Amino acid sequence: MTIHTFEALPLRKALIQNVRSMNITEPTPIQQEAIPVILEGRDLIAQSQTGSGKTLAYALPVLERIDPALKKQQALILVPTRELGAQIFRVMEQAAKDTGAEVQLLIGGASISRQIDRLRLHPQVVIGTPGRVLELIKLRKLSMHHIKTIIVDEADHIFEQGEGREVETVIKSAMRDRQLCFFSATIPDPVRQLADRWMRDPVSVQIEPEHKTASTLTHLYVVTSERERIDTLRRLVKTLEPRSGMVFTNQVSDFGEILAKLQYAGLSIEGLYSEAGKQDRAKVMKDFREGRLQLLLATDVAARGLDIPEVTHVFHFDLPVDADHYVHRSGRTGRMGRQGVSVSLCAPNQLFILEKFSKSLGVDFEKRVLFEGRLSRQEELPKRLLHQLEGSGQSGRGGRAPVVDRTRGAAEARDSTPELREEPREKGGRAVGASRQGAEAAYGDRRGAGAPAAGGREKASGPRPQEAKARVPARGGKVARKADQKNKGAPRWLKEKRGSQE
Repeated sequence: MTIHTFEALPLRKALIQNVRSMNITEPTPIQQEAIPVILEGRDLIAQSQTGSGKTLAYALPVLERIDPALKKQQALILVPTRELGAQIFRVMEQAAKDTGAEVQLLIGGASISRQIDRLRLHPQVVIGTPGRVLELIKLRKLSMHHIKTIIVDEADHIFEQGEGREVETVIKSAMRDRQLCFFSATIPDPVRQLADRWMRDPVSVQIEPEHKTASTLTHLYVVTSERERIDTLRRLVKTLEPRSGMVFTNQVSDFGEILAKLQYAGLSIEGLYSEAGKQDRAKVMKDFREGRLQLLLATDVAARGLDIPEVTHVFHFDLPVDADHYVHRSGRTGRMGRQGVSVSLCAPNQLFILEKFSKSLGVDFEKRVLFEGRLSRQEELPKRLLHQLEGSGQSGRGGRAPVVDRTRGAAEARDSTPELREEPREKGGRAVGASRQGAEAAYGDRRGAGAPAAGGREKASGPRPQEAKARVPARGGKVARKADQKNKGAPRWLKEKRGSQE
């Protein structure tokens, strides 16, 4: 039976009113399926797309099962990152209003003494990262004796961070009759193996497993060279004008350098990475949520699970390492039925990676080209530009990089299109790996009326012999200067005589 309203669920009135105060009127599919299972006390493996409402899917039944009169820790929620923990803490506090349940956040990087003091108030719900929770358990400051529900959110990411052992140790410290639930967008083998060891006849809930990304997402890609990546992102932001966007990079070691280059390019951007201090990360997130920053540069670890409704665009400055990471990155936008755009910056030799993602995730990546201040489809471009892209290998069919034509028309196209920017030049002025014939074919119609067609030209490997001879000066350098000094003040006939002898 499909549940269309929260009133149809066995939840107390205060919880339903709190959900409505969040402007949420109907339960999402994952909430419809997961809430009854958790209320029954069953173990659960829940897989659903990012942004599908997983947090409330476990927050509401956890709060419903809490006994406010019992001043003991009764539910534990494990999360992979501090930011995700803080986000879930805010949602739980909103949902727990007027229910009598108290919620506490236990994350690394914060004062452990203050957390211990708060634990003396006996909050019923504890949210924390595995490392800090395990530390407090070993210090005998966090009791697992009355914990009856353990939720592991973003379970796949916790294992990616190498915290699987900490999670298993925490589970061991609880009573045997406790309830265990895993929530994630992907369920890899390590998560299933842990479920097999510690769950009792779990219920498996999968919401549209064939669609790993939200149907409201548009997947685009732009081909660019490595040296043009910063400028391409700058021009993409200028063209798309995202209200709020996230930029993902794989370069943890060069994170600061990339951030500085993007800021120097004029972008309103700050960085979120795991090595930053708690206060710095909190300030960056606050500024981004409140709209003082247009863009947030982040690594996969730091941004996992974040729910910021205002995010309209995700930019993959570096392509993700695999399809699952693409799912989690792109899931920062297009959440809860909203429209979102995911744009990948891709080098010509990386197109095969997008093909793999397309097959694995069942999504279509649409190519776009920056041209004349617009993000256009390739078929919308002028034919001359299509020839140029085919010659440069950026049409997806390979090829060599073109020489940039020096005509006015070519300069205009080059300035408005990153794919046509000038290649590095060797000594002597010839472009590295360049083919002048391709540029002439693309821009032959831009030349004067008397210019011959590109197809009728001779090989342009260099100037014709007579042209080369005409371009070579009679004298050069020191020889010319000495001759000028020698002829200074001499009569014309003597200058001509000396010139003929030379």
